[in-house]
Amino acid sequence: MDKQIRLAANPGVSGWQAILPPRVPNPALKHKIVADYLIIGAGFAGLSAARRLQQIHPNTTIVVLEGCEIGKGPAGRNSGFMIDLPHDLSSQDYAGNTDNDRQQTAINRSAIEFAHHAFEEYQMPSEALQSVGKINAAASTKGVRFNEQYAAHLNDLNESHKLLDADDMRRITGIDYYQGGLWTPGTAMLQPALYISALADGLAQNTNIHIFENSAVAKLQKQNDGSTTNNWSAITAKGQVNAAKVILAVNGMVERFGYFQNRLMHVFTYASMSRKLTPKEIERLGGEPTWSCTSADPMGTSVRRITGIGGDRLLIRNRATYDPSMEVSSQRITSVKKDHLKAFRARFPMLSEVSMDYAWGGRLCLSKNGVFAAGEVDEGLFSACCQNGLGTAKGTAIGVIAAEQASGKKTSLIPAYRVEQPPTKLLPKPLMFLGANSYMRWKELLAGKDK
Repeated sequence: MDKQIRLAANPGVSGWQAILPPRVPNPALKHKIVADYLIIGAGFAGLSAARRLQQIHPNTTIVVLEGCEIGKGPAGRNSGFMIDLPHDLSSQDYAGNTDNDRQQTAINRSAIEFAHHAFEEYQMPSEALQSVGKINAAASTKGVRFNEQYAAHLNDLNESHKLLDADDMRRITGIDYYQGGLWTPGTAMLQPALYISALADGLAQNTNIHIFENSAVAKLQKQNDGSTTNNWSAITAKGQVNAAKVILAVNGMVERFGYFQNRLMHVFTYASMSRKLTPKEIERLGGEPTWSCTSADPMGTSVRRITGIGGDRLLIRNRATYDPSMEVSSQRITSVKKDHLKAFRARFPMLSEVSMDYAWGGRLCLSKNGVFAAGEVDEGLFSACCQNGLGTAKGTAIGVIAAEQASGKKTSLIPAYRVEQPPTKLLPKPLMFLGANSYMRWKELLAGKDK
């Protein structure tokens, strides 16, 4: 494409990345290089694709280009829930069609298994990935009802789970805020910036994998010289990659490359991370040292307590906005930080002096019909995009799938995946903007105490 591609900004400072020890990034691309495979984007999809390609073709040259420093982009900005079970954000209780939910669960579990193997292979720090499950926390009678409905759906799926009462929630969290919870064992909890940077560093140990950071692709062009070996040329500020095959692992940014136009919904979600708790505050809080709660209401507040690297901290995640420009202002971050502090104060009144050290936003991409933006979109050009709000699990899955498609691999590590219909078209942008934001604000208001 001739038009220059502009990299979307990442608003605010992600606490996940900021609390890690300083890391030396891979250098930016400053020369011309030829590769068998080029992967654009070093998030969950891109790095998983690189690892899968290396497994299939250990002697091929693989180049990965990342527009910023690894861990500072969307992959290092999510809340770290690598969820196995149905998690439909448009549903009142996450559940959907039973057959589809079984398929999606199988896909997510294959992705979690892939991540586990990477965790072990690259000897990542223990906090990068922990198989501890997660809790759907209910702060209202409506939230309790949602959990009960979801539990009935899990019974239909023959999935393990445990309903928790208010005493259970108090013992785990140390607070009286929740009326109940629903624990499921299969979620892997990540420190997302740590996992993604450790995955990149592990891959870079292979001499055939070349990772370049701060190397945004300005142009991606199909070669017209009759070449059958280097079909594509990606141009950065100071370098160029010619490759036979390319995988676009850029989630919603795929629209800026000219594909899936007016078919993808671009949503920002927001989080804040507290300062380190003091020993007295830790004693005052009580509860278990680490725990992770999504809200029983999909538009409610997720909360995590983390320990280890960076100290004992609490994370609050709520608010969502529809932003087709894929940009939000610093004023937006300031505004949602106030909402996070309000949610924090409501849950942790014994920690009234605790402030938020970091606040940030992260881009999500969703399709109206809940499918990936995937497949071969041009000769030798494959898309691994649109993760529908589950960037950790579905991003990993679609990265693996794209690598297998690009290499012609017939057997898959994600056997439950079936080729899907493309994302359906959206309404005109002004209507989508008004409708989506009004709907999300209404759903947030209805969440009540769960928000």
